[in-house]
Parts: sequence; C-alpha cells; structure tokens
Amino acid sequence: MTDVVALGEVMLRFDPGEGRIRTARSFQVWEGGGEYNVVRGLRRCFGLRTAIVTALADNAVGRLVEDLILQGGVDTSLIRWVPGDGIGRTTRNGINFVERGYGIRGALGVSDRAHTAISHIRKGDIDWDTVFSTGPRWFHTGGIFAGLSDTTLDVADEAMAAARRHGVTVSYDPNYRPSLWAGRGGADAAREADLRLARHADVVVGALGLTGPHPGTHHVAADEVPDALAEIASRLPTAHVLATTLRAVPSAGVNDWTSAAWSPRTGFVSGPRMPGLHVLDRIGSGDAFAAGLIHGLLTGTSLERALAYGTAHGALVMTTPGDVSMATLTEVEALIAGNSAHVRR
Repeated sequence: MTDVVALGEVMLRFDPGEGRIRTARSFQVWEGGGEYNVVRGLRRCFGLRTAIVTALADNAVGRLVEDLILQGGVDTSLIRWVPGDGIGRTTRNGINFVERGYGIRGALGVSDRAHTAISHIRKGDIDWDTVFSTGPRWFHTGGIFAGLSDTTLDVADEAMAAARRHGVTVSYDPNYRPSLWAGRGGADAAREADLRLARHADVVVGALGLTGPHPGTHHVAADEVPDALAEIASRLPTAHVLATTLRAVPSAGVNDWTSAAWSPRTGFVSGPRMPGLHVLDRIGSGDAFAAGLIHGLLTGTSLERALAYGTAHGALVMTTPGDVSMATLTEVEALIAGNSAHVRR
C-alpha cells in the first residue's frame, strides 16, 4: 500500500557541475521535478512508500527517466506511457538544464518542456477514485504541474477534489515559475490558479507564494511573516497548516535558512535557524523541506518538530548535487539535535 502519491512532471536534469551551461561539453544527468522530488525524498530519506502520477513519451529517453525513478524507489505503476512520434512533434519528455551558481552568480535553470506528455493530460484520463481507494494517506501536487498547460490545472483540481472525497490529506505548493505562465495570462492567471487549488489543500507548502497582488512580486520581511501567514489563512479557512521556507542569499554558496508555519491550533511557529549555511546546490531544497514537513505531520509530531524535519532535510539536500535527496533520516535527526559536521568513522 502506498503512503504518499504525487502528481507532477518528471524531467531529466542536465547538470554541468561547476561549469556553465553555455560552455559545457559534458553533463551529469539526474531526474527531477517539483512534485516528484517530494515523494522521492519521502521514500529515500524517510522510508515511506510513495508513487508518482505522471506521463512520459514511450521512447529511450522516457525509459531513462523511468530507470532513474526506479532507482529512487518511487512506484512507477501510475505512469501513463504515451506513444512517441519519433521526433517530439506532438509529445516528448521534458529536460531541464541547471547550473548551480557560485558567489555572486546565482543558479540558472533553462527548461525545455513544452508539449511534453504530461502537459497533454486531461480530466478523466486518470481514474482517481481507483488511485485513492487503494489507501494512500497523503496526496501532493503543486503550481508547477498546474502551470504546464490549460488542461493540467483542471486535472490538478480533479485529483485534489477526489483525494478529499476519499479522506486523503492534500498538500499544495504554489511554486510559481514565470516561464510557465508567459503568454498564458502571466502572474494574474497563476495567482487565480493557486487560489483555486489551494482551497482544496489541508497543507499549503510555500505559503508565502500567495502573498502580494501577484506571485513573485512581494518580498516578505522576517518580521512580517506572522501577519502574512495569518492573512493567507483568512483566505483559506479550511487549511490546517500553512508552511514556508525563509531564505536570505548573501551569495549562491552561503544562505541563511529557516522556516515558519501557522495552524489554527498553534498559531505562528518558527523553525530552526541555520545562518551561514554553505550551499553546493540549492535546487530541490524547497521540495526537500516539504518532504520533511509531510513526514513529521504523518507521524503525528508537533508542528514545531515537523518544521525541524523539513528545515534540516532541506539544508542537507543543499549539500549534494542534483534535485533529489541523498540524505538519511539519521543525518536529519542528528542535524536537528545540533550535531556538527565532524568526521564520522
């Protein structure tokens, strides 16, 4: 039986290591995707049984993505395989070139994901009642999937509504990507989509993405976070938990990292503070935070402890390359307990 199901796109990530995309002659290949990274972390670090609902073009590239997902321990039985047309004219698999950044040079992502197999998915393509009748406890999706096309928004809405009918806890991460909404209504359309979907969610991760008149336009200062989360809660009266990472970026290689959350029972809660955190690769750290938070909430810990799991897991994911978690639960719990980076033999 699966514990957590996610809905989202899984792409190939091409990583030039310490170099630049524009001058690279070789790349390390990983798998990644905002929603997928969450269930990958829950499986590999926290030991939960997880599955991904996605679609891939049935060719050698799609099978490479499948192989990487299998290595991550995530159930692939819910993948929809779409016949390829030979050149990707109508359906293809997404790829994402990502350089990590260094010092004053920030991380850079260049995605190539239009007309992918999952972007063509429509309402009714997935039998959600069957998916949720098998007993998963949690369902996760986000704004990246919702922003892939006009149809994926409807599919996310359909899936979240079905999960709630079956008593499954639902989480949503706004995860705004301007490139996905360019030419499709921009930030206004993204905000409308987020509010439509977040109303289905018990838990909203990345909740500060719902502040301001448009996504990505309003910076929330540290002392404004409690009021900002309370304001979001007033617009989402059925939400049980609103959570967010908080990051200051003195340089690409050094971040100040912490988190915060709100719930009707606890009010505002602060996560552990990790100033001056050295960063190898920040991509996927927010998804790792979501995984740790979900683990804590599923195991019945306090919201403060769940925030600690998320914050520590996100911090550890920033110490390794690629989107996905290479951390262990032992490492996460040691970091929560305040252990240092001394050598272990």
